[in-house]
Amino acid sequence: MKHIPAIAGRELRSLFVSPVAYVTLTLFALLAGFFFLAGVLSFDAQAAEAQSIGYTEFLERLNLNDSVLGPFYGVMWIVLLFLIPGITMGLFASEKTNGTQELLLTSPITIWELVLGKYLAGALFALCLIGIVGFFTWVLFFYGDPEVMQALSGLLGLLLLAWSYVAVGAFASSVTRNQLIAFFLTLVMLLILWMLAIVADLGAAGGTIGADSQLSEVMRFLSAADRFDKLVRGLVDTRDLAYFAFMIGVFLLLTKTSVESARWR
Repeated sequence: MKHIPAIAGRELRSLFVSPVAYVTLTLFALLAGFFFLAGVLSFDAQAAEAQSIGYTEFLERLNLNDSVLGPFYGVMWIVLLFLIPGITMGLFASEKTNGTQELLLTSPITIWELVLGKYLAGALFALCLIGIVGFFTWVLFFYGDPEVMQALSGLLGLLLLAWSYVAVGAFASSVTRNQLIAFFLTLVMLLILWMLAIVADLGAAGGTIGADSQLSEVMRFLSAADRFDKLVRGLVDTRDLAYFAFMIGVFLLLTKTSVESARWR
């Protein structure tokens, strides 16, 4: 495993040599700032309106975590859904396009070192994106007094979600040489994983899928939506943490299998 840091460093350097990383970071920061400011202004407007009409019960329920951070984190996962595939699409596909995959596969490094090194690069870049969200979360503490643990739990949820996205993107990039196909394949898989719980609920409501059926349970287990929502609300459950670890592990294993199969073609 000694080659993992070198592979990750090489991948990060290739990202920052091109404008992709800078454009992604700048766009993400601008969107984060916009949605954060919109949330704060909306909170101020709600508080002012409730105070003007003497709605004290609403004022007592109004808090920064539920009114600002919750919606802010909820919007940022959607932004990540579209940005991370753009970062991961070239992890393996670019090696095939440039003709360097054969060199990597015949070098002394193992397949696991190659996969984990490239994943680490994507995960570190995702950490930078979550750091931007963390900065705006930190700014909110100068504005008011949000619940610290709930704010940290939400950031943890975003980070685990982003790392899962990177694992899915790495797998998509390993099965094609076309980066655009890798982008859309990642996006489709992420949308499917996110919407499984919604499909299960709609199926149960319509009678197509039994609410307590095995299919419904499997769909709910594979969906990230409810698990992320619980973390945003400050509910840290080891089962949810295990889910993200499971998803990352499964897609990294699939990536390893895909890359390994190319060696024998």
